Amino acid sequence: MGCASAIVFASFGASYGTAKSFVGIASSGVLRPDKMIQFSIPVVMAGILAIYGLVVSVVITQDLKPGLLLSLAFHDLGAGLSVGFSCLAAGFAIGIVGDSGVRASAQQPKLFVSMLLMLNFAELWGLYGMIVALLLHGKAGSDEFRGLKCV
Repeated sequence: MGCASAIVFASFGASYGTAKSFVGIASSGVLRPDKMIQFSIPVVMAGILAIYGLVVSVVITQDLKPGLLLSLAFHDLGAGLSVGFSCLAAGFAIGIVGDSGVRASAQQPKLFVSMLLMLNFAELWGLYGMIVALLLHGKAGSDEFRGLKCV
């Protein structure tokens, strides 16, 4: 479940950020068609969120085996939920900032740097979730956690 929640929620966040940002890019392309490549930065940043979920889900699947300890399974679930929900929230933020930031940058080019700063801070939510997930998964493999076995 941890592996599935990591990839599903991170992909939902990335797809929402991509779709919402692309609406702003399409409407701004009418005003400034020469800046279309520059305005595609929010879409790229939203796509990185799916990569965060993919990395964590691959790390989790490397240690899956029959008879896994229950405590390790719950740590993996927590790791998947951590990266999944943080990437989902980051995708919502990137979508909203990308849509309004691209539209504002098309009208006033000085706002482009402010949009990039807000996008970077929104992207960090997903990165922090991935770091927490990797720490949870790494801590679960230590000798401290011994308990019941999963069926």
